[in-house]
Amino acid sequence: MYAVIETGGKQLRVEKGAEVFVEKIDAEEGDTVTFDEVLLIGGDTPVIGNPYVENAQVKAKVLKHGKQKKITVFKYKPKKMYHRKQGHRQPYTKLEITDITS
Repeated sequence: MYAVIETGGKQLRVEKGAEVFVEKIDAEEGDTVTFDEVLLIGGDTPVIGNPYVENAQVKAKVLKHGKQKKITVFKYKPKKMYHRKQGHRQPYTKLEITDITS
């Protein structure tokens, strides 16, 4: 059984026991997070929401918070002596999916 959830402006396919990385969630490590915005529940008989599946939940445990690898943002305009160099590290939350209910 799998589900498609919406979190952080993105849609994510999850299964029970899977470890996933999502946009940072305001929860402590070890807490349980519930996602009510379930778009689809798949399996033998898939259930598709309009836009969400009613009474469906995905529960996950917060494993850790962190930052991704640094990326370099470099802006440059030729012949104008303009350049800007900036770095960015996106924060994330690592989750372990514990339960999918419909």
